[in-house]
Amino acid sequence: MSMQETSAMPARRQVIAAAGAVACGAALAGCGSGEPAAIVPPGIKGKVIARTADIPVGGGKVITKWKIVITQPTSGLFRAFTASCPHRGCAVGRVGDGVIHCPCHGSEFAADSGKCLKGPAEAPLVQYALKLEGDGIIVV
Repeated sequence: MSMQETSAMPARRQVIAAAGAVACGAALAGCGSGEPAAIVPPGIKGKVIARTADIPVGGGKVITKWKIVITQPTSGLFRAFTASCPHRGCAVGRVGDGVIHCPCHGSEFAADSGKCLKGPAEAPLVQYALKLEGDGIIVV
């Protein structure tokens, strides 16, 4: 192809720029909705993943099968978060006194919001939407 001929194929820079714009737009759309922007792990949407009696008030339980942590910060209020620490992807461990602890590097997260309370992690845990059916906790 000569220098004067034009191609119908987009330039590499155009493709990269367009992909970046799409990714930024998707990220901003998730942030602006006020809803959890998390993609529910495969196999759990609509299924009972825990029973309310299994989740202590002020504490929680890590469901290792689905890499999710369920908390009950106050009586009757349940939350679900990814069990992967945003610092290095380690599985969070103990939940107690309203705090989710990561055993790998000592990061701590609020059991009611997933907010990072102590680093080295800087980002919060990703939250999933829940509903209760009887005593069943279901990720929606």
